[in-house]
Amino acid sequence: MIQFDHVDKVYANGTKALDDVNVTIEQGEFVAIIGLSGAGKSTMIRTINKMIDVTSGTVTVDGLNISELKGKELRKYRRKVGMVFQSFNLVSRTSVINNVLSARVADMNFFRTLFGLYSKEDKIIALEALDKVGILDKAYIRADQLSGGQQQRVALARTLAQNPQIILADEPVAALDPVMADVVMSDFQKINRDMNITVLINIHHVDLALQYADRIIGIQAGKIVFDGPTSEYKKNEKANFRKIYGRDISEDDLMKEKL
Repeated sequence: MIQFDHVDKVYANGTKALDDVNVTIEQGEFVAIIGLSGAGKSTMIRTINKMIDVTSGTVTVDGLNISELKGKELRKYRRKVGMVFQSFNLVSRTSVINNVLSARVADMNFFRTLFGLYSKEDKIIALEALDKVGILDKAYIRADQLSGGQQQRVALARTLAQNPQIILADEPVAALDPVMADVVMSDFQKINRDMNITVLINIHHVDLALQYADRIIGIQAGKIVFDGPTSEYKKNEKANFRKIYGRDISEDDLMKEKL
């Protein structure tokens, strides 16, 4: 369980990115966070793995107050929380499997890490992760020879190799074309349903959020203005969109209109 309890985040320049956020997310949910740029979507996601510290209130995951975690305890916790970024963050000049194997470094001693001495078990885990996202055949190709969509699937496989309980994704399909965006979102959905991994996605394209996520959280100027099942959002889609974005929906808010 992830719980936000009266969470505020104020940056040094005075910007209030989160304003009295109260949200509970159960294990195994697939949640899409939507809202304008600067509304607080990325901040909300990044407080969960303590990439960003909250100003007040508490973020609790499975009974752990994230603000109190430091050093070894924080590193141990972060191994259970995978993160997928828009920019993939792969080592382009090495193979796909080596990129995925980098997720196993936390469990290795210094000598094995220094010389890249991965165990047979680690290699099996990496190959299984690649298989789960449908690119096992690319395991020994250099990462920079893949398309953007394939690179994002490698990044997702690398996250799976951590054996996470939670996957956080910050605009994971923003740089992809509509076809590959569908493929990657399908991967997230399959992983969520087959492995019971909690998935939280900060996403710009509302139609993709409604197609794949089970729950929508709408945020405006740091405040949660909508939180409910996707089916509930769809019952009054235009009004809910205006509540979150302060305007009517446009083509730029959709991925499928670009097909």
